[in-house]
Amino acid sequence: MTDFLLELRSEEIPARMQARAREDLSKLFTAELAKAGIATSAIVTYATPRRLTLIARNLPLETAAVSEETKGPKTSAPPQALEGFLRKTGLTREQLIDRNGTLFAVTEKPGRATAAVLADAIPAIVRAFPWPKSMRWGDASASTESLRWVRPLQGIVALLGEEIVPFEIAGIASGAATLGHRFHHPYQITIGGAHDYVEKLRACHVIVDHDERATLIRDHAREAAMQAGLELIEDEGLVAENAGLTEWPIPLLGQFDPAFLDVPPEVIQLTARVNQKYFVCRGADGKLANAFVCTANIAAHDGGAKIVEGNRKVLAARLSDAKFFYDTDLNTKLDDLRPKLEKIVFHEKLGTVADKVDRVAKLARWLVEEGIITSAPSPLRGEGGGEGLPSSATPGTAPHPNPLPAGEREQLATQADRAARLAKADLVTGMVGEFPELQGLMGGYYAAAQGEHPAVATAIRDHYKPVGQGDDVPTDPVTVAVSLADKLDTIVAFFAIGEKPTGSKDPFALRRAALGLVRLVISANLRFSLRRSIYHAGHHFKLASDLRGEEVLDFFADRLKVQQREAGVRHDLIDAVFALGGEDDLVRLLARVHALQAFVTTEDGANLLAGYKRAANILKKEAPSAPSPPRGEGRGEGQPSSAAPGTAPHPAPLPAGEREQETLSYTPEPAEAALMTALDSAEPRATAAIEREDFAAAMAALASLRAPIDAFFDSVIVNDSDPAKRSARLALLERVRAAVHNVADFSKIEG
Repeated sequence: MTDFLLELRSEEIPARMQARAREDLSKLFTAELAKAGIATSAIVTYATPRRLTLIARNLPLETAAVSEETKGPKTSAPPQALEGFLRKTGLTREQLIDRNGTLFAVTEKPGRATAAVLADAIPAIVRAFPWPKSMRWGDASASTESLRWVRPLQGIVALLGEEIVPFEIAGIASGAATLGHRFHHPYQITIGGAHDYVEKLRACHVIVDHDERATLIRDHAREAAMQAGLELIEDEGLVAENAGLTEWPIPLLGQFDPAFLDVPPEVIQLTARVNQKYFVCRGADGKLANAFVCTANIAAHDGGAKIVEGNRKVLAARLSDAKFFYDTDLNTKLDDLRPKLEKIVFHEKLGTVADKVDRVAKLARWLVEEGIITSAPSPLRGEGGGEGLPSSATPGTAPHPNPLPAGEREQLATQADRAARLAKADLVTGMVGEFPELQGLMGGYYAAAQGEHPAVATAIRDHYKPVGQGDDVPTDPVTVAVSLADKLDTIVAFFAIGEKPTGSKDPFALRRAALGLVRLVISANLRFSLRRSIYHAGHHFKLASDLRGEEVLDFFADRLKVQQREAGVRHDLIDAVFALGGEDDLVRLLARVHALQAFVTTEDGANLLAGYKRAANILKKEAPSAPSPPRGEGRGEGQPSSAAPGTAPHPAPLPAGEREQETLSYTPEPAEAALMTALDSAEPRATAAIEREDFAAAMAALASLRAPIDAFFDSVIVNDSDPAKRSARLALLERVRAAVHNVADFSKIEG
């Protein structure tokens, strides 16, 4: 067993491609050797700007001999079939083996030297390598058959143990020599094998391990900032990029003109990061400092002074451009930029950005006027105090329990309308044209500088949030109104024109918008009917089709499952609550789901679920053919199976169980009577708990049914030969199912 080293040296490999290239090299190498029957146990890959390397440990020196068997025709087959099989295998009739009337060709393949396998495999890997972008070069590039590589390939090291594996690719012969650092050691190095590769290159100022270079950059950049009394602003993406740009990284601290600090700090950081790959620092006061950290690729004799000065000049030029854009933009009011949005097409079927702005502004105002957005969120009853929904509210349609006075509501609505109408104006500014990543943010700065209300400026700045899973969720009411309206309009608009996500394709980022909307609703504890809001947002597009509206609602349900699954909530429990129908208040729905999850993980919950499924299975099998008892006999005036979720039982002079016992034509067995009595107690308690949105109490009420249900199934024969008994007992099980369905559709719960 021995190790194999492969180094593919080229001109600079883009930093963004290096990690994927390492993975692809490992996969292709493993696949090629598997074809020859060689298993690869431990593979290590490295990448620097100038080389892509693989080390495979413990390869055998030769492959094992293998016997291949090919099934042929029957011995009774026509001669033509036999002749075709012989041509295919290259054997004679005498060399075939007859097994129970079927012919087989058995071919013995001797083992091959691993070096020979590698000599065939590496050229195949190089020619099939899936670079995102590649090129041809030199005279050979005139032919489309010439080698393509990310940048011109310059050298190949291929050593099995200490022996060269000989092959040639596009005129480049494999060998044992490579080059060190471009400046510190631009000479040939002879590699002895995989065992000394890393250290020999380190001695020549090349650190081949990307993770080691990243750690060095991270630690030394922090240290350089600390020595200047500053704090490095962490940026792991920038660490990885600099590690991909250098083979011998040396972080250096420099300073720029403090006059540039008049520009918003995000602009400075983005300018330094995107254009120059520099880190920035903050001072002891927490504000951005006029300092940067660049990463050199050499250890300069002057300690890097000239390198820092050169980088300072380049950064100064970039910051001058940024300051010019910023100062120029400040001279134009956001209001004056709005007409330009009429010339930007949002989507050919949805009009211009100005059209979208108008829709979002009206929707944001509506959200406030309807009491969905107020100055303070309301806690769910039973979840942190507060009143939640009034007991008379129907699901998803309740107004805010503490509505704002008319004057305050109108002020909030006016601010939301104003913020929405200015939110997209910065799209036509010079700064956002240069840095699209700053949209929204720059609008917030310009609005504040131009005297807009602070809540309006904040809403303009943050209305795209939350963008990703780790992004902050806005809490200011004006921001929430505009952000919610913007996302809801985008989702409904694209569904209205049939542009919904399919499979892995989501060109308009609707899934991200839906997740952002869900996070906004949950974070602000917004109590409203999502269905009604969807249809209100859709009236601009004549979204009268129930199908389209329900598609949007189902889409939100799927996104809610994704979001909650990441939070540790089971998707089947969300299905169980959604299946009730009519529940589109996301805050209340999740409160019900969380209570359900806590319940089904208990012993009582698990046993009740088992009892419910047993009852449901019996009803599914027997109820269609069972005679239905007259109203008031067996089912009584209590909760009918078709009762809407959350509705109270019809009032009756006696509890349902007592009426059942009075009207039965037989004396119920003790366990049967006990279950009726338990239902008499549990049903109203569960219903009352649901009305006050105390779902934990509703689950506790259901838990009281566990023992009576177990006892019923242990001692009572449901499928009795007496039709009256059978009918009444099936009705009793239907009543159990209805009581459980008052909380959730347990048929959707797995387990």
